[in-house]
Amino acid sequence: MLERLQKVISRAGISSRREAERLISEGRVAVNGSVVTQLGTKVDPTRDRIRIDGKVITSYPEKLYVLLYKPVGYVSTLRDPQGRPVVIDLLPHFTTRVFMVGRLDYDAEGLMLLTNDGELAHRLQHPRYHIRRTYEVKVKGVPTDDNLSLLRKGIPLDEGITQPAKVTFLERTMKNSWLKMTIYEGRNRQVKRMCAAIGYPVVKLKRITFGPLELGSLSKGESRTLTKEEVKKLRDLVSL
Repeated sequence: MLERLQKVISRAGISSRREAERLISEGRVAVNGSVVTQLGTKVDPTRDRIRIDGKVITSYPEKLYVLLYKPVGYVSTLRDPQGRPVVIDLLPHFTTRVFMVGRLDYDAEGLMLLTNDGELAHRLQHPRYHIRRTYEVKVKGVPTDDNLSLLRKGIPLDEGITQPAKVTFLERTMKNSWLKMTIYEGRNRQVKRMCAAIGYPVVKLKRITFGPLELGSLSKGESRTLTKEEVKKLRDLVSL
C-alpha cells in the first residue's frame, strides 16, 4: 500500500511529520538508492528501502503515548544548547524516540503529551482541529469584566486575531488574580501574549487539559502512559 514518505518516516518514530518534511527537503532521505526531495512522494513501506542519513528504516515500533506533568525550569525540546534541563530527562528510558505535541515555556508548567505517533502528533497540532487547551493563569493585577470580554472576543496579534477564549475569573490575591482560560489553537506563547495585550501580564501558567486529557493527580515531574480509551478519544478527535 502506497503512503506519503513523510508519513512513513513519522510512523517509524524517526521524527514528527513536519520534521520528516524538512529531512526530505534537505535531501537526507533516499528511496531504493535515489535521493528524494519532493514532498508528497509515495512509497510502499513493505517493499521500498528507505534510508535517512544513510541509515535504513527497518522497523515500525509500537506506538507510545505519555502524559507528563512538566515542572517550571525544564525546556520543551530534546536538547538545549544552554545546557538547561529538558523534559525528556523526566521520562523513563524508552527504546523508541518520542516527541512533544505542543510545548510549554521554560517558566510554565503542566500537562504535556509525548508520543512516537507522528501522524497523530501532526494532526493534534494542526489548526483545523481546534484542540481545546485549558490553563490556570495568574496575572498581574485585577482584570475588569471589560478586559476579560476582550479575551472572549479574540485578541489581535501579529499573525491575526485569536479565536475567542473561554475565560473564568477564579480568585483575587493581594495584587494579582487567577483566571481559567481555554483556547482552541496553539500559537506560540498565545496565552501570555493575549493577557499582555489587555495589560495584565502572566505571572504563572499551568496547563491542566489538552483535548480530552486531564492533568489529574500527577505530581510535578511524574508521567504515565495513556489508557487505550484516552488514545481512542485523541484519534477520534482528529479523525484517525
